[in-house]
Amino acid sequence: MILAIDVGNSNIVIGCCEDGKIAFSERISTSRENTALEYAISFKTILELYNIRQNEIDGAIISSVVPSVTTTIKLAIKKIAGIDAKIVGPGTKTGLNIIIDNPAQLGSDLVVDAVAGISEYKPPLIIFDMGTATTASVIDSKGSYLGGMIIPGVNVSLNALTAGTSQLPKINLEPPKKVISSNTVDCMKSGIIFGQASLIDGVIDRFEEELGQKCTVIATGGLSGSIIPYCKRKVIHDKDLLLKGLIKIYEKNK
Repeated sequence: MILAIDVGNSNIVIGCCEDGKIAFSERISTSRENTALEYAISFKTILELYNIRQNEIDGAIISSVVPSVTTTIKLAIKKIAGIDAKIVGPGTKTGLNIIIDNPAQLGSDLVVDAVAGISEYKPPLIIFDMGTATTASVIDSKGSYLGGMIIPGVNVSLNALTAGTSQLPKINLEPPKKVISSNTVDCMKSGIIFGQASLIDGVIDRFEEELGQKCTVIATGGLSGSIIPYCKRKVIHDKDLLLKGLIKIYEKNK
């Protein structure tokens, strides 16, 4: 069984894969202050919830966009499973042809998403990863990573709205009954839910126009489930895309 962990700015996704299938996936908050022991306790608890013994873990792989936490997570895995986790980074075999200006600048999470996307779906692809930031990646029909877009994330936008105004309250991410809303809270909900869905639709239109091709569109990330159902364009919601990519990369680097 392979342990796969993705460290994001807001959340850490942890999952296990056995025989090519994702056994489970869970999220915990990313904390730059947590020690390796504190993370080890969290990981051990999650494994126990799914009746997975520590000696069943044969290997582990980490992708991270928070360098200060990466080594701590690796030490935590060593504590609970006694193995050295692979870290996605320079020198990792991915099989992905990256043709942006500086391939070294591409975040490991976007690399992993693209590897999974090419494996699971027919290119050309547009992949949205909706977390602290919303990233959009474009992979052409030959499987080459062309580039994309970075957009303020759903919660980042919402927090900026409430922090920058005197009378707008904090709200939950749930849709109002109608787009044309008639009170402040519902107007904010309409703006963040339907506004973000319209943004996704618009980005797809512009990417396809520039690429000159229709694309398979996939969305993943912790906030994708709150927005994608309200898009008018067809978007495949794959919440485990990143874990699938980590497993693919692990297999390539055995």
